[in-house]
Amino acid sequence: MLDVASPLPDLPERQGGPPWPGYEYVKGWGVFTLPFASGHVLALRVFPEDGFSSYRTLWHRDPQRRWSIHVDGQHLETAGPRYLGPACAHVGHARIRLEWTASASLRVTVDEPELDWTLTARQTPIRRVINAISPRMPLSTWRSPRLVRAREVMAQRALGLGQIRMSRTMPSGHEGILMPERMYFIDEATAVLDGIDLGGATRANPNPDMGAIPLPALGVLAIGQGVWQIPNNKGAQHG
Repeated sequence: MLDVASPLPDLPERQGGPPWPGYEYVKGWGVFTLPFASGHVLALRVFPEDGFSSYRTLWHRDPQRRWSIHVDGQHLETAGPRYLGPACAHVGHARIRLEWTASASLRVTVDEPELDWTLTARQTPIRRVINAISPRMPLSTWRSPRLVRAREVMAQRALGLGQIRMSRTMPSGHEGILMPERMYFIDEATAVLDGIDLGGATRANPNPDMGAIPLPALGVLAIGQGVWQIPNNKGAQHG
């Protein structure tokens, strides 16, 4: 039986240092993206370790393609609003509660907007193999553009995630790299947002995007980290 839940609530909440000098970072897990049949898209970020302070965020895109980010944390100046805020119609505070109802099933509730969201993750045979190998790969492999591109091609062709990019320039202008260690598919989900049933999980075509940044075409729960180069260090050597 797939067990996603057991290690996640025990991840330490701490403010740490980035893996490379001249970068900001976050480390944790979340729902990379989850498109619904109604045209709504939800995403979740849970980062107990980062260079800011521990926080959770809910992302929502309505059928008119307007994004909002809702932050459960001390400050709005966290990674999501910092890098993606320019592409959002709204950024604000919210209270986000998480409950693992089974080893691979999660319930997310939010006060405002009023949301009750449930999802179940699963692992395919190819995803099982990749999840076993990926955490053992040296972190330095994410500094090679060729190896990052190879991961993107694998995600597009072997995993069916569509035209996603792990390395990208954010709407804020920061250059960042998303570095998932494990990923699980989500194709079983329900969500009621402000009294509206969002319908079932679906595959989006084309990929959802946020400020011209493509997100996965189908539901993905990911565990890993992300780094963003501090602007005055853009000229630093990548090695």
